[in-house]
Amino acid sequence: MSLLPAGKPLAFAAQGERLCLGVRRAGRWIVCPYGAVLDGASAKDQCARCAQLDRSRSVAADTMADDPRPYGVYLAYFGPGLLKVGITAAERGPARLVEQGAVAYAWLGRGPLMAARRAEALLGSALAVPDRFTKAAKRAARGALPPVPDRAAELAQLHRTARELAGWPETLEPVEFACADHTELFGLDRIPGEVAELGGMTAGAEIVGEVLTGVGADVYLRLAGEGDGGGSGEVGGAANGGGERAGAGGFGAGAGAGAGAGVVAVMDARLLSGWVLGAAEGRVTTVTVRAAGRGAGEREREGAEQEGLF
Repeated sequence: MSLLPAGKPLAFAAQGERLCLGVRRAGRWIVCPYGAVLDGASAKDQCARCAQLDRSRSVAADTMADDPRPYGVYLAYFGPGLLKVGITAAERGPARLVEQGAVAYAWLGRGPLMAARRAEALLGSALAVPDRFTKAAKRAARGALPPVPDRAAELAQLHRTARELAGWPETLEPVEFACADHTELFGLDRIPGEVAELGGMTAGAEIVGEVLTGVGADVYLRLAGEGDGGGSGEVGGAANGGGERAGAGGFGAGAGAGAGAGVVAVMDARLLSGWVLGAAEGRVTTVTVRAAGRGAGEREREGAEQEGLF
């Protein structure tokens, strides 16, 4: 998010085809050997074969049970009634919570990977606490958040209830309740109640607007209109113009043909991964824009996707 401060102008276009980013190994991305072309509407930045290789040794896929690193168990708050449990490598600190766009969170315990997994499963089975929410649900909740004390109180109640459960893993060290809130970090007060949603990129599609704020992978933009500044704006937020392909978790933007100036819209920045981004030639965005809220089918498909690793 530091690459996309509030007020930053964006004006860029998608070029060529959206290609698979390959496989991440030893902290870097190895180019996809298949040159696979990706669907512009999907948040996935890997082809099926690269994704399968990634999951062959992955904490998320339960294929790396021998990971010796300590793990933290967290409770994340996205809105009233939207509390989830999750785990993350302790060395990452709160990075995982920021990536998910958690409005607030609290640590529950810390210990070996399998103990953290058992605690996560315990909350799921005994308290029906989920391990994920759909993107649509999280976006909707941001427009009408209760005061910070109310968020902390809801987290505190779940924290107490979780700690009282029988079957708590012996090797998982409990962590005293402390609520961390991301209101200031995410600029949540800059998100209006009504926000449009941006579709995926296509070759030649352009995005022109001004950044309002970023929450996890979501970037909120005030769209430019015909009378505003045009294609002379900056190309993205991470020097990905001039033929460099946007990487995972790059930067966001978006708009839709026919959207008027001043409309606020949100786009999942992961939709830009794999595109080559160049300078926009026009003065308005041409990506599809739609009103917030979609059909149950799309929401179910979103919910079936794991949001990255740990």
